[in-house]
Amino acid sequence: MSTIGELGEFGLIARLTRGLPAGPAVELGPGDDAAVIGAPDGRVVATTDLLVERRHFRVDWSPPYDIGCKAAAQNLADIVAMGAAPTALLVGLAAPTSTPVEWVERLYAGLVEECGRAGASIAGGDVVGASEILLAITALGDLAGERPLTRSGARPGDVVAVRGRLGYSNAGMELIDRGAEGPAQLIEAHRRPQPPYEAGAEARRAGATALMDVSDGLVQDLGHIAAASGVRIELDSAALPVPAILGPDGPRHVLTGGEDHAFAATFPEGAAPAAWTVVGVVTQGTGVLVDGRPGGTGGWDHFRQ
Repeated sequence: MSTIGELGEFGLIARLTRGLPAGPAVELGPGDDAAVIGAPDGRVVATTDLLVERRHFRVDWSPPYDIGCKAAAQNLADIVAMGAAPTALLVGLAAPTSTPVEWVERLYAGLVEECGRAGASIAGGDVVGASEILLAITALGDLAGERPLTRSGARPGDVVAVRGRLGYSNAGMELIDRGAEGPAQLIEAHRRPQPPYEAGAEARRAGATALMDVSDGLVQDLGHIAAASGVRIELDSAALPVPAILGPDGPRHVLTGGEDHAFAATFPEGAAPAAWTVVGVVTQGTGVLVDGRPGGTGGWDHFRQ
């Protein structure tokens, strides 16, 4: 099995970029000094993430295809959370020279697959040797002439609603960490999240006042909306989507578990789309309450964990 060190930088780039699908926004893809991405709106929505081996993913937990899917999903979901349509992904990869070429090819296959789900494509990137695997992903999107949906628009009287799975990834991660048997659906949810990319367009059509990706835990992320909007968010635990598959710790997983990349939004009363689940209300005040009590500090923090 050949390694990326044996193939060399330019051989690897040629192997990875050969036949990459190019979406309509990519006017010039890999192969030049930089990519050219169309921006009909005149503005570009951009986000970036760093994923470090053993902190954000583990190669003994997830195959490279799933790591690629997950790396793309968490960035594409951020674009959707701004009310934009994803257009392109830029991929930076650092890896030991002993990494098998096949492993990197499967990683890219996962990136390409997830881009396809969201309507985007890989437009370029970089590769470099390193002592451990690191991914630097930049996602770009287009607002199509609309205003961005931010965290700062929630107003007292709005309802709070969620779209997508919550708690599955966290439950799956804990099963893998303990080496425990459990529902395969939970383990797969941790390895490969399934953001409902259509949620951004749904929220915009329904007049959402605020929108964000739930990546670090529902309570913690809703706290960002509350702080940015200068309001209080009050959650009703009885309204939360807590399926039986999550087990007895289901409410904890739903409230504090991250990495499902579901979406949370605020809507004028009565405006939440049918596919969304209303879980609370926006009131005057600060912070996040669950059944009238402070929601706590659960959730992911890169410098606290």
